[in-house]
Amino acid sequence: MPKYYEFKVAGYYLYFTSFCIVECMHVHASDRKMTEAGSAKFFVKEDGDSVLQNRGTLNDREIKKIQAFIKEHYLDMYQKWAEYSQEGFYGEE
Repeated sequence: MPKYYEFKVAGYYLYFTSFCIVECMHVHASDRKMTEAGSAKFFVKEDGDSVLQNRGTLNDREIKKIQAFIKEHYLDMYQKWAEYSQEGFYGEE
């Protein structure tokens, strides 16, 4: 299960799973178990904005921090995503 980074953002690891790569780029956020159950899921647009699909156990403050982090680092994150998936950003045709 690839992590975008080895450190936590707002207390959560940002990652995706091998089952995820058939969808457009997105980011799961989970504290330690790194499973989809209880994790938040953010779909990432080509401008770095993200759409929250599932909030998991995150509160509003944590969601905002993670969305700001994604916005700042989405191009680097996309390079990691592209190592595993041919799918692009959320909303691309």
